[in-house]
Amino acid sequence: MGIFERGLSIWVALAIIAGVALGSFTPQSFAWLSGLEYAKVNFPVAILIWVMIYPMMVRVSPSSISHARRRPKGLAITLIVNWLIKPFTMAALAWLFFRIIFADLVSETAASEYIAGMILLGIAPCTAMVFVWSKLTRGDAGYTLVQVSINDLIMIVAFAPLAALLLGVSDVLVPVNTLLLSVGLYVVLPLAAGLLTRRLLGGEGERMERFLKPLKPVGAVGLLLTIVLLFGFQAETILDHPFVMALIAVPLLLQSYGIFALAYAWAWKWRVPHEVAAPAAMIGTSNFFELAVAVAIGVYGVSSGAALATVVGVLVEVPVMLSLVWFANRTRSAFPALEAGAPPVECVGDALAERLAP
Repeated sequence: MGIFERGLSIWVALAIIAGVALGSFTPQSFAWLSGLEYAKVNFPVAILIWVMIYPMMVRVSPSSISHARRRPKGLAITLIVNWLIKPFTMAALAWLFFRIIFADLVSETAASEYIAGMILLGIAPCTAMVFVWSKLTRGDAGYTLVQVSINDLIMIVAFAPLAALLLGVSDVLVPVNTLLLSVGLYVVLPLAAGLLTRRLLGGEGERMERFLKPLKPVGAVGLLLTIVLLFGFQAETILDHPFVMALIAVPLLLQSYGIFALAYAWAWKWRVPHEVAAPAAMIGTSNFFELAVAVAIGVYGVSSGAALATVVGVLVEVPVMLSLVWFANRTRSAFPALEAGAPPVECVGDALAERLAP
């Protein structure tokens, strides 16, 4: 590994600082970039995420997708944690901190909006970046794809009822165009491109390895540029509301690490292979922030506390997930190998994964 891969954590920190600095000193440029969106899905960020996902999708074979039904434990953990536990723990933590612990620090109205924003994050499991986290933990790409796809199908019918239940708002309108566009950009399109590329290359073999080798540094560059953009878009908010954002970050951090610990420990108890266990825990830990932001703005307004809370969720996610990737790779040996007869792990295994592995 070169100096770039060995110092990944440093580069991530520098990317965060660069994003805030550039967004502060050149706000017009980032305002223009943030305006390149449709249905709250930002196209520059979508392209960078797609570039990170594509090499992983090239490794996905139809057989690895169909084999997921033989290993139902990882899928069961993902679905139960995401839909029966996570929304309610997020609501409970948000209420605890902003109705009791931080009650004297913010107004009652603001507290209600912060709670609403955090709840919206809690009922929106990740669609896009989870493929990146799965790759960095050398996860089974085919199995991760199945987990994300089923979560997306459930989200279509469950998001609005859960939002109405936990928010106490009866007229929650889910921006279906945001949901469908994100699924298309982050799941359908890269999968189709990956399968087509795989077919043209003739499947596994030397031709595929030669094709993927030049793409190894692309994932790292894409990740860092994504971080610069995300923090650049929110530079003004970060600098104008540091205290409030710090308050919101506390329950979000507890939720993220708590959900990961629950899902990861459950997978360890069930003896789920690490290639399935790590992505299963990552999906519930990270969030579908495009959807949460869109609903927060649609229901509460662009300048609301709910919208601010969803933005904090975006900013907290990258450092948290990188720390969990590090932890997952350091604890790989505690999990069993793939079951007998299971297909080989479909992963890129690039320099980023090597950097974060034991």
